[in-house]
Amino acid sequence: MKRVSAIILAAGLGKRMKSAMPKVAHTVLGNPMVWHVARAAREAGISEIVFVLGHGRESVMGTVERFGGKVAVQERQLGTGDAARSGLSAVSPRAREVVVLCGDAPLIRPRTLRSLVAARRKKKAAASVLTGILPDPAGYGRVLRNPDGNVARIVEERDGDATVRRIREVNSGTYVFDRAFLARNLPRLTDVNAQRELYLTDLVVQALEEGKVVVPVVAGDPDEVRGINSRRELAEATALLLRAKIGALLDSGVTIVDPGRTYVETEVSVGADSIIEPGVALLGSTRIGRGARIQAGCVVENSRVEDGVRLQPYSVLSGARVRKGAIVGPFARLRPEADIGEGAHIGNFVEVKKSRLGKGSKANHLAYIGDSLVGRKANIGAGTITCNYDGIAKHRTIIGDGVFVGSDTQFVAPVTIGKGAIIGAGATITQDVPPYALALSRVEQKVLANWVIRKKPELLAKAGLKIPKLPKGEAK
Repeated sequence: MKRVSAIILAAGLGKRMKSAMPKVAHTVLGNPMVWHVARAAREAGISEIVFVLGHGRESVMGTVERFGGKVAVQERQLGTGDAARSGLSAVSPRAREVVVLCGDAPLIRPRTLRSLVAARRKKKAAASVLTGILPDPAGYGRVLRNPDGNVARIVEERDGDATVRRIREVNSGTYVFDRAFLARNLPRLTDVNAQRELYLTDLVVQALEEGKVVVPVVAGDPDEVRGINSRRELAEATALLLRAKIGALLDSGVTIVDPGRTYVETEVSVGADSIIEPGVALLGSTRIGRGARIQAGCVVENSRVEDGVRLQPYSVLSGARVRKGAIVGPFARLRPEADIGEGAHIGNFVEVKKSRLGKGSKANHLAYIGDSLVGRKANIGAGTITCNYDGIAKHRTIIGDGVFVGSDTQFVAPVTIGKGAIIGAGATITQDVPPYALALSRVEQKVLANWVIRKKPELLAKAGLKIPKLPKGEAK
């Protein structure tokens, strides 16, 4: 939308949240609630966004930066009118309309904002206001209409009488203003009310005094006007957004076996024909490809899982990439910068961190692979560890194509294993191994016949075994 700017009011303390963190920084489906408001504004076509911040504003700066927003500071919380005045000072002179949004209303939708702008323009009104018809309007300001259907007054609940409180149409706190009207009338607001605050709603009276109208636009979904003031309301809003997210995935061709036991955050994407089993959590910016299967209990955060991948039960991924057709788990852990190659296998109780496994490589049991580069079709035996940390710095292990690593091997990095080499079980590798070589480090095995009979016969007695006689000529 051309020449439209948004002001997001996000300076409130949110005392009912009972938190040291500002209300708008609390997360709803993986992002701060103010992030959802800013995203709605951006997707509605509004390029300039001004965030009015106050207490704890450093916790909101990540959202401001993500949207390239501007910051206006409201040092003292003197009401919505004062907050809008602070925000307007940062709005570009080119803007001719200003959308004012509440930072604690994360259910607002882009199409609703576009409708609100269109309604104001159609009637050339001073403002348009988003309203909602609620079965229980307690706590919200009420909208009083003129006979022509336009807004006559908006009365805060604590300032209204019994008749006003019976009205079910409520003010959402979301407006679109003519810029000139807003700039002209914000300085005229007074604090003659129960809260001794500057109410943005008083601009309705000023519009009528100028012979202008304020257009009400009823939200198609009453949930859009929900403001978050408590942890309970935060949970309710999260549940609503989650239900919508799950519904969108189902509609796009994803199978979700048990929607009531699946958690998927806002920015996650999942390709068609993928299957999500119960107890799965998909978090952050995770991308799941087509035809993948995410089995029970998996947690995937900020990771990329490509087509046809199978994540077996209770695997945990964070900042990882799993390439086409690979299998991970069960009970595997992929830490940041783990990169599992096409068709590779990462098995039970294997941990991978900051390492790349090549196409078709396998580490199927009880291994730690850290700060490593593993080539194609290598086999990492059970109990293998890359000893990547010397107490001061991390070091790299390089394992070439086709290397076979026997069980219970330790690679003391930095070390390079050439392609096609074999590492014998139980080895501790401290030096480079050339291609096609066999590397062993264990001591030659010794067998002392009848040693237990001669030295520890009590162990046999304890086990209920008869202590045999030593062969003739064998000394005790």
